[in-house]
Amino acid sequence: MRFTAWLVLLATLLLWSGNWIVARAVRDDVQPGFATVGRLLVVLAILLPFTLFTLKKKVRELKARDWQVLAALGFAGGGLHLGLQWLGLHYTTATSGILFLSTSPIFILLMAAPMLGERIGLRQWAGVAISFAGTATIAAQGEMAHLAALSLNKGDLMALASMAMWAAYTVLLRLRRDPLDIPELIVVVCGFGLVFMLPWLAIEGVPPRPSQTALLAILYSAIGSLLLAYAGWSYVVTRLGAARAGVTMHLMPAMGVVLAAIFLAEYPGWYHFAGIALILTGVGLSSFRASSASSSR
Repeated sequence: MRFTAWLVLLATLLLWSGNWIVARAVRDDVQPGFATVGRLLVVLAILLPFTLFTLKKKVRELKARDWQVLAALGFAGGGLHLGLQWLGLHYTTATSGILFLSTSPIFILLMAAPMLGERIGLRQWAGVAISFAGTATIAAQGEMAHLAALSLNKGDLMALASMAMWAAYTVLLRLRRDPLDIPELIVVVCGFGLVFMLPWLAIEGVPPRPSQTALLAILYSAIGSLLLAYAGWSYVVTRLGAARAGVTMHLMPAMGVVLAAIFLAEYPGWYHFAGIALILTGVGLSSFRASSASSSR
């Protein structure tokens, strides 16, 4: 069972890495809000025929707390997280965006303390500081004098915001007490995601007609990085835990950099390697205590 969980985890990470490449490739062909809503609608169209009957029964069993957690999951992981990811890639490269994925374990660590009651020690705080130093190195493209102007780098900030929301989604999964299975959960999360995307669509306005390439990208993103990957992630978090699953997300930059070089001809600079080295060092420090504790049991 544990071996299966790790295989599912690797496949999930690869699907997500590919999504950053696809989103960057079609950034000029489709609006991010339209793409996000399209992804949600495709997933709902696939899953609703198989889940509607059982959902009607289980919805009656949901308590107020269950609805609160599910709504929070829809907000953090159902729509806005996806939209920020696609919008951010209008302003930053896929390589940079994917490297920021390594900040997710740090965000998960910070959120697990207040939400799950986990304590953060000095070593873990040091890891947080080192990881954010790596993030700053990438965002400033190695020029520390540019740090004061980081607010101008909208794409990097959107990528970070997307990762913070994904970390919240991961931690919230551990707070679930509802009876929904994984397909039913994805339907509810996508449904809430659509609701939270309505203001975005209103601001974005009527989209131009998307190209065939853009439609194929939305289809891949819906089935690969949303339907299959969300199902895989829910499976993995349930069996391996949020913290352990979250730490493995630093494998995605390696996958993404290779994919970006192959498909987008985006080659990393020295500051990418320096930044990812700092981020991984921070992740290692932050997870050391948890690893030591688990190995001593």
